[in-house]
Amino acid sequence: MRAIDKILANLEKSIKSNVYSPVETGELELKDLSGGEDWQELYKTICAFLNTKGGIIIIGIKEDTKNKCFKFTGFSLTQSIEDKIKNFSNLFTDKSGASVDLSDFISNKLVEIKPFLDGNVCLVFVENLPEDKKFVYYKSSAYERQLSGDHRINDEKIQKQDELIDELRSAVELNLVPETTLDDLDVDQLNDFIIRLNADKKLETLKSDIPSALSFLNRKKFIRNNTPTLLGMLVCGKNIFDHLGGKCELDAYFEMLEKVKSLADDQKLYKDNIIPLMESAWTFAFSKINVGVSVQYGGSAIYDYPEEVIRETINNALAHRDYTINRCAFLRIKNNEFIEIRNPGRFRQEQILKDEGTLKLRRIIPIPKAQNANLADVLKVYKRWEGRGIGMATLTNFALNNQIDIPYYRIYSKDEIGLFIPKGKVLDGKTANWLKIFDKYIKKKTNGIDLTEAQQTVLAYIYKSEKLNAVEKYTVNLSPDNNHFDVINDLCSWNLIKLLPQSTPEIQLFGVDSILKKEDFTAELRMIFGGEYDTLSLTLKKILQAIYLHSEYSMVTEISANLIGNFLYVQSQTSPQIDLKEFGNFKRKVRTEINKLERKAFIVRKSEGRPNYAINKNYQRTPSLFD
Repeated sequence: MRAIDKILANLEKSIKSNVYSPVETGELELKDLSGGEDWQELYKTICAFLNTKGGIIIIGIKEDTKNKCFKFTGFSLTQSIEDKIKNFSNLFTDKSGASVDLSDFISNKLVEIKPFLDGNVCLVFVENLPEDKKFVYYKSSAYERQLSGDHRINDEKIQKQDELIDELRSAVELNLVPETTLDDLDVDQLNDFIIRLNADKKLETLKSDIPSALSFLNRKKFIRNNTPTLLGMLVCGKNIFDHLGGKCELDAYFEMLEKVKSLADDQKLYKDNIIPLMESAWTFAFSKINVGVSVQYGGSAIYDYPEEVIRETINNALAHRDYTINRCAFLRIKNNEFIEIRNPGRFRQEQILKDEGTLKLRRIIPIPKAQNANLADVLKVYKRWEGRGIGMATLTNFALNNQIDIPYYRIYSKDEIGLFIPKGKVLDGKTANWLKIFDKYIKKKTNGIDLTEAQQTVLAYIYKSEKLNAVEKYTVNLSPDNNHFDVINDLCSWNLIKLLPQSTPEIQLFGVDSILKKEDFTAELRMIFGGEYDTLSLTLKKILQAIYLHSEYSMVTEISANLIGNFLYVQSQTSPQIDLKEFGNFKRKVRTEINKLERKAFIVRKSEGRPNYAINKNYQRTPSLFD
């Protein structure tokens, strides 16, 4: 059953039972034309669907939001209404006012009348326009779909689209592939594309051979001048590696933490058309990451990484890669650590922020724009690419929802980028420990208000970003207009994060309060102990610093050897896995070293007999070389 048929069945059930549940979305609209006065609104919706993601309009059902109910008003096909439907594709113009042929995207062929209750409804199927045809206008205004409403597109967005169209005129994926002919296209793979295209409504007939498909191939830009384009070869080319080389190859690797001999199944070289290539990469990834079972969701599989993250990362990498470069993409999975996809390509200059100041910034500014827009339009048919800038946005949202750790990029060269997705979560044990240690300081800033999980996570994201940036790892920039507006505002109002001087009116950059980043208290401890502090071993200094940190900035009531041992062990770990034997030995060593500090009077017990330690601020200080 088609998705629209399920929606109609639910609407019929709602009307009969008088139960209301909103159905309109960004891709579904109800229209009541029984009075004849709503045709203008219908045309605006068609315009919005054309300019956004396409959609379906159901004519003959009225949604009464005030009284929370649906009313069936029905649809009757009169001659005047039929004439209006036939004229759909002629209603819209380009920016200059010239008419545009939209018969492939909205026409009477895309209209269906269906029985409903004791009458009929009319379904109008609207295809979204390719990026190089947007935007179209109705009565000099361009509309887009936002949630369940139609809105005029502002001048700034229109200007950006005009710039994109200029780029598309030299789109790489539309280049002709040398030494290829129509014989190098496979009709079976072309028909697979058509079947997917017809999923909701039959738009195209299956082809018996390539010559009978010439009109369709030209329309979809799979050929130009009877020669296959790169796009056509990626979708339905035969013997594709002979013609495209590394452009149709993905090499996949799996690495264990332990140094073991690599198995044949841990290295795969895939050479195929774009959709099978994506699917092979998914299969490899899902076979190599750890799988658990969710009791909450009826025993379904749960992976180390959200399933959507794996799919979208691979899809976006192959959709956005630079097809002028004849090199393959790489998928690398390091067991229990990260997934990396390494790609031929580069960020646009306006996306990269690199600053060599005191705070070493390495940020990527998310600007959603398809690198290969025509390929993206094809992948939408296969449900492989949503066209919503989903790459960076989705990854960032998954990180802020604590389903993955903070993703980052490495720029290997001027034309090769690696995206890393670490296993874990942003607000992990280490960052939770960090926030706990500074909880007294934080509560002073917030006037006693506890940070919410969302506030903790955003704070941890920015904190981790700074640490990653310091080692040449580029993180996606957060700003109030794209991620957690209220959360960022709250953290700024408490001065837990601050707007950095490198910010511009267009790009806001945030850094964590300097106290929260403080890790070295040598100056403070020298003021207390003088030269005696410098005679201590590195281990004793670390323990003394940990005790000072907890006593000055944490609300913990008892600073014990157990607490300090746990803290230092977590800080020293690079892997989420804990070796219990190593952990036990580490804590025993810390306890021994704390006893040494107590004997030397660097620390004292707050009360007799209890192992609750404090810095001895009455220590008989000796002069220091650093005084």
